[in-house]
Amino acid sequence: MSPLKVPSLQQLRRYMIARSLFKPTSLLRAIARMGFVQADPIRAPARAQDLILAHRVKDYRVGELERRYPRLAIEEAFFINYGFLPSETLSLLHPRGAPPAWDAWDAKMQTRAHEVLAFVCRHGPTYPKDVQAHFDHGRIRRWGADLNVSNHLLEGLHYRGLLRVARREGGTRVYQTVEHPPRDDSPEARLVRAGHLLDMVVQLYAPLPAASLVYVCRLLSYGVPHLAAEVRQLKEHAKSRYAHAQVDGLLWFWPQGENPGAVRHQVDDRLRFLAPFDPVVWDRRRFQLFWSWEYLCGRPHKISSVASGVMWRRGYGFG
Repeated sequence: MSPLKVPSLQQLRRYMIARSLFKPTSLLRAIARMGFVQADPIRAPARAQDLILAHRVKDYRVGELERRYPRLAIEEAFFINYGFLPSETLSLLHPRGAPPAWDAWDAKMQTRAHEVLAFVCRHGPTYPKDVQAHFDHGRIRRWGADLNVSNHLLEGLHYRGLLRVARREGGTRVYQTVEHPPRDDSPEARLVRAGHLLDMVVQLYAPLPAASLVYVCRLLSYGVPHLAAEVRQLKEHAKSRYAHAQVDGLLWFWPQGENPGAVRHQVDDRLRFLAPFDPVVWDRRRFQLFWSWEYLCGRPHKISSVASGVMWRRGYGFG
């Protein structure tokens, strides 16, 4: 970019707020525009997905995503984190093979996984309690905690793309089997898939300082380990894929065709309470660069009124 077009840090901040906190629209359109909505089960003060969507969906009500989920073309899945994304994106994530934890499974656990998959196929929409009652797998020690083996197997099968979440009832996942269409696995097609997924992440969190782009590439590699090499290749050529500029000594990236310095990126004076996983707040590195204080939960609370009328509250699990 020429020096005249390089945005200031203040313009990058305004651009980020304006593009992320867009005019409220329908639920499906908001999810499609964002590409991914991170989820979290903690309800203090509310679930992250509800807090995120409340600012972007017209007349949104708590629990609306869960209630309407079976009728919408969306999926629960692990992407760079766990959350919700358009159904058309799901096939880009698979086949991603076994989750890392499966590498340590012995033949007995592998057999159990196949038995659970066959049970869900026969049974249809299945609650975890149905699997527990049928198999009585007991518990297993993983990651310093005792886990229910049946839940562990269901979550592993879901990660692998062999099961999907059909709906939730009372917050509990109801699983069913799913098949994904065959995919072109040529090097060119793999690179295109990885590029599309990385573009989704950049679109959601832009503008990103270079260090944050490296971080999201690492998260994406965890989400699609079978495309990790392609993600690394895209990271190495990020300057040719995304618009970028040096601002206050740091390299920043954002989608091609967007101008962070455009006058149209205006922010309103509304007051908003944002979840820690909201796209505006999610990148703590960027947050500190934009507002000059560190966002960390668990420390004494601090209320800071910042540009655009957005208020953050630290220490209570939400911004």
